Amino acid sequence: MRWFLAGTLTLALTLLPLRAFAQAQTAIRIAAPASGETLSGLVNVMGTSAADGFASAELSFAFASDSTSTWFLIYQTASPVTDGLLAAWDTTLVTDGDYHLRLRVILQDGSILESLVTGLRIRNQLPTETPTPTYTAEPTATTEFIPPSTPLPPTPQPAPTSTRLPTPTPLPPNPATVSESQIYVFLFRAVLVTLLAFILITTILRFRRS
Repeated sequence: MRWFLAGTLTLALTLLPLRAFAQAQTAIRIAAPASGETLSGLVNVMGTSAADGFASAELSFAFASDSTSTWFLIYQTASPVTDGLLAAWDTTLVTDGDYHLRLRVILQDGSILESLVTGLRIRNQLPTETPTPTYTAEPTATTEFIPPSTPLPPTPQPAPTSTRLPTPTPLPPNPATVSESQIYVFLFRAVLVTLLAFILITTILRFRRS
């Protein structure tokens, strides 16, 4: 009987811290923002950090693609919060991308409670993705066939007439034209002048010699 009572007491003492831990773990949470939400600018992080044996709380973020689990501190406090503002996160201080957000509560006995929000998308510089619009094909315009009307008879055209070209007017005689008789006269005068010049030169030469 003593062994039974001792075992029951030991089991109760063992389960009591676990129950208190479970209650404290379910109490803390990040209510907003929610996983997968797109953030920009100054974001108010809402939730609860109050838990039995509360000592301090801190809010941190990490890159979603970082496999080293490196966390960067946003805010740290020694005051518990119940359904209120945990911290104001200025997302303009980090590059656009996907992040995780973590609330960590440190209890007085040294144990740690955590609440995690994953897949937060910060978009301060990059445009926010918008759903692709559904393309609606416009109706194709159809051409209505109009039957041709009765053709009109061709308009009679006047018969072509021949146009008589004017007779060219003969050109007047060229005043610079020289006749054959004038050529002979010019030639005779040239011979005569040459002969007289020769006689004159010969006479002058004889006169000088004598």
